[in-house]
Amino acid sequence: VQLVESGGQLVQTGDSLILSCAAPEERLSDYALGWFRQAPAKEREFVASIGRSGATDTNYTDSAKDRFFISRDNAKRAVYLQMNNLKPEDTALYYCAADFTTAAIMTGRPEYWGQGTQVTVSS
Repeated sequence: VQLVESGGQLVQTGDSLILSCAAPEERLSDYALGWFRQAPAKEREFVASIGRSGATDTNYTDSAKDRFFISRDNAKRAVYLQMNNLKPEDTALYYCAADFTTAAIMTGRPEYWGQGTQVTVSS
């Protein structure tokens, strides 16, 4: 499964940003999807996941709750991460991931990864 992220950029504290992840060659409806991030000198961490059923099956890390929102569009073969009220601590390389199970994503062991898109939040 090839996953291609886009949308990362330099923004200011308090700004909003939408990350996109496309899988042009895949039927994404078969997969649970998620977003991870890795800040400099830190381990990669789970951010959000969405199950195959969509909006009724989402999970977030505590730091993302009420600020970040994950969604998917199976017809467009894409998953999105809406990020609001961005903070400098959100600065990281953001990765898209896919697996047949949500559990694999939430435990950091998805089968498929994208290459990442950089988000930098200036103070």
